[in-house]
Amino acid sequence: MIALGGSIGTGIFLASGYAISVAGPGGAIAAYSLIAIMVFFLITSLGEMATHSPTTGSFCQYSTDYVNPSFGFAIGYTYWFNWAITIAAEISAATIIVKFWFPEAPALLVSGLFFALILGVNLFSVKVFGESEYIMSLLKVSVIIIFIVLGACLVLTQPHLGLKNFTIADGPFHNGFSGFVHVFLIAGFSFQGCELIGISAGETKDPEKNIPKAVRTVFWRLLLFYILSTLLISLLIPFNDPSLAHGSSVESSPFTLVFQHYFNTGIATNLLNLIVLVAVISAANASMYSSTRTLWYMGENGQAPKLFAKTTSFGLPVYALVVTAIVGSAVFLSSFTGTGELFTILLNVSALCGFIAWFSIALSHYCFRKKELKGDTSKLKYTAKMFPYAPIISMIFITLIIAGQAFEMQLTTFNVLTKYGALIAFFAIMLGHRIWSKKSESFVQLKPEPYQ
Repeated sequence: MIALGGSIGTGIFLASGYAISVAGPGGAIAAYSLIAIMVFFLITSLGEMATHSPTTGSFCQYSTDYVNPSFGFAIGYTYWFNWAITIAAEISAATIIVKFWFPEAPALLVSGLFFALILGVNLFSVKVFGESEYIMSLLKVSVIIIFIVLGACLVLTQPHLGLKNFTIADGPFHNGFSGFVHVFLIAGFSFQGCELIGISAGETKDPEKNIPKAVRTVFWRLLLFYILSTLLISLLIPFNDPSLAHGSSVESSPFTLVFQHYFNTGIATNLLNLIVLVAVISAANASMYSSTRTLWYMGENGQAPKLFAKTTSFGLPVYALVVTAIVGSAVFLSSFTGTGELFTILLNVSALCGFIAWFSIALSHYCFRKKELKGDTSKLKYTAKMFPYAPIISMIFITLIIAGQAFEMQLTTFNVLTKYGALIAFFAIMLGHRIWSKKSESFVQLKPEPYQ
């Protein structure tokens, strides 16, 4: 449920309608299907490593152990920063959502209350986090299931719908390859969060049993929710409906549009607004948890100050939590400075950091099989399918997604920083760590032997 909660949010409730309007039903379904296959490869790769060596460091540790210490060091910091920024982004979204009901409410007051709520939940034991995240994920999943059932009933009881919405205008592949590429990127962002299976593995009861179980079910549920929802939306609403093109507001959510059009209910917008609010609170909650555990892991392994490795009697890494919360709140406040360009850059940096983390999972799994196991899979309690093709295909897909950021991009400093700031920072951190490590090794080698 934590993995589902991380992957089901505004991407499906808001962005799915926009994706259909950009690429048409055929392009949107194809893009989501390809990303879903890649996600399946990634979580099975992560599941194999997490079952073999469960750790809160997850793929940050696997990157260090199986790829390269400098690579793992850079992955750790970029992934931590990714989720610290996401806390700020989700709190900003929650503040905007609340203004739907209370337009005069002060933004700082509302965001402060949400921030205190999320911090409070994470200050308790991991059990409190797990239970709260489970309940919020369950609510989101329930709404999607209800939508799928009602949508399917509508399609079956109204034969005139058929596939006519697929073939209007230039459907089903609206805007051709350009539309598909654009939605391919949106779909990639929508599925981010599935890797939380690995982060929670170190604190999961009986990981050898529960991690494979989670891996097996998450993919099929994600595929079912995203693909079926997109298919039903495409059947019920024409892709060239102007309402779908504005995917940033709850009123333009395809879920809201379907409820309002076919069920003539005035509560649809309010209901969806509440669900989206729960979705962003859930995402902020998961962001706080994962970023805190990543910073704790780095402190534990000497990649960050040892202070961050200290825990309370309940096992809570309180110093890592406080610093993460401070960074998240500082990033949030940047949205109020100037025109908010810094905040925009940081949000795009965060999104690309997620893809870098995905790439590290695939590469770590490939190196894990080659270097650690040397082809011997007899020691594995859970075995990922289609090795070595699965991690190789995943790395190719992720490379295409990252390269696709430049598709139709105007070459300006702001655009380069916005699209590729995370990649530049990642290579800078990795190179810096590699240079520092070599200097440290040289210093140790040159140090004279002590007098006997």
